[in-house]
Amino acid sequence: MKKTLAMRDALLGSVWEQMSFDENIFFVTADFGSPVLDKIRADFPDRFVNVGIAEQNLINISSGLSLEGYKVFAYAIAPFITMRCFEQLRVNLALMHKVRTINVNLIGVGAGYSYVVSGPTHQCYEDIGLIRNLPNFELYSPSDQHSASALVNLCLENNGPKYLRLDAQPLVALRNNLARNILEDGFEVLRNGCDGALIATGYMTHTALEAANQLSPKLDLCVIDIFNLSSFNQKKLSAIIKNFPNIFTLEEGFVERGGVDAVIGALIRKQNIHCHHEPIGVKPDYRFELGSRDELHALVGIDRQTVIGKVARMCDAFKEAS
Repeated sequence: MKKTLAMRDALLGSVWEQMSFDENIFFVTADFGSPVLDKIRADFPDRFVNVGIAEQNLINISSGLSLEGYKVFAYAIAPFITMRCFEQLRVNLALMHKVRTINVNLIGVGAGYSYVVSGPTHQCYEDIGLIRNLPNFELYSPSDQHSASALVNLCLENNGPKYLRLDAQPLVALRNNLARNILEDGFEVLRNGCDGALIATGYMTHTALEAANQLSPKLDLCVIDIFNLSSFNQKKLSAIIKNFPNIFTLEEGFVERGGVDAVIGALIRKQNIHCHHEPIGVKPDYRFELGSRDELHALVGIDRQTVIGKVARMCDAFKEAS
């Protein structure tokens, strides 16, 4: 069995490694700790600042450090680093990068429902749509520790503001590593198939794989993990999905609010791909129920069994019509 590791720990481990030989990397955090983060603070005290619970200030300081030539990683809980300080993201990062070169990488931990016991204040369903509305921003949404760790290289090699959307829970590894060409493509085919494609990001990539495996051999489904939601290889992805009659997008976030469904929907229209596109995600609403992640997913209709039912019905309907 593949080793399970939190995305945060894998990514911070890669950041620590890079900081050990690159003195131009600076780390800023908003009063949010982990053992790996403690190691960064202990080993690089001159390039580590804890601003406290002050995310707006986190962005201001990160922008200023970047303007002085540092490559900055800024770390906080996902809804707070994206929504509490949205004006700072717009003015001091997205707009600033238009006139001055900066490299600020936002690490948001707690994507989707991964903070299950904290309720809607700490859960994060809106961030993909919000960040996609900001010009000059890159948006990365890894599905396991290996994709999360590999994205550190892209962050350091490319200037501009970036948002890394990390799950808070340890997830099973979906791969042993992420090859350089796949990293640059921004997506990976995890399962081949011919009856339809499940295109998912983050935690929902795991659900997509489980659903596809359970539906086999009745349906032979392709599963694609899209982890770069801003600059993936559109030509290559289009060539893969153009002949599928059914395309499903899966996300642990609000549908019809600029998320993964909008990303793939725009690609389908741009490339004139003839298919049925079915978005699977959370209906835009806030829920206050508590429970396990599986229980919360069942309440909003993105659990494995509901996904299996939707996919099976749509694919069966297409076969009957044809």
